[in-house]
Amino acid sequence: MTPPRAWQRMLSGRRLDLLDPSPVDIEMEDVAHGLSRVARWNGQTSGDWAYSVAQHSLLVEAIAGHRGLARRWRLAALLHDAPEYVIGDLITPFKAIVGIEYRDLEARLARAIRIRFGLSATLPKAPQTAIKRADRAAAHFEATALAGFGDTEARRYFGREPDLPRTLVESYLSPWPPAEAKRRFLARYAVLEA
Repeated sequence: MTPPRAWQRMLSGRRLDLLDPSPVDIEMEDVAHGLSRVARWNGQTSGDWAYSVAQHSLLVEAIAGHRGLARRWRLAALLHDAPEYVIGDLITPFKAIVGIEYRDLEARLARAIRIRFGLSATLPKAPQTAIKRADRAAAHFEATALAGFGDTEARRYFGREPDLPRTLVESYLSPWPPAEAKRRFLARYAVLEA
């Protein structure tokens, strides 16, 4: 009996082994392409397009930068959900059901991605905490602007509305077509890795 296939072929031609992901099999073009087509909130958002993980990642990086995250860690903020280019975006309640094996797979992919793009395999606590805070702030804005949450419900799950300039987040809260999300993600990557 042939063992099940545990790799994904990317548009770049790379084969990414999901059980043992190698940094050499990860290309930014594949990451941006995949994230621009993965819907946040299981696609349950308003707008003409799905709100993509690529667009969410750009918002998280903008919030983290606004809050003073050191430039050297801003790429980590942009890539905080990068494993989802392969495994999709499971909503938090579903992750609780799926359990440890999913989290292990996600962690292996995240380590390989960080190594591939010149970051440490494991982030230090301070930038990791700052990125998680920015991710939570982004989720609060997305929940109320796109996913139908009221203020009280959003506060219960994501904390009080973050004290951020509305102009910082507004441009990220109207879903972009996938090609636009990919273009902007790649453009921001080029700035951060330069």
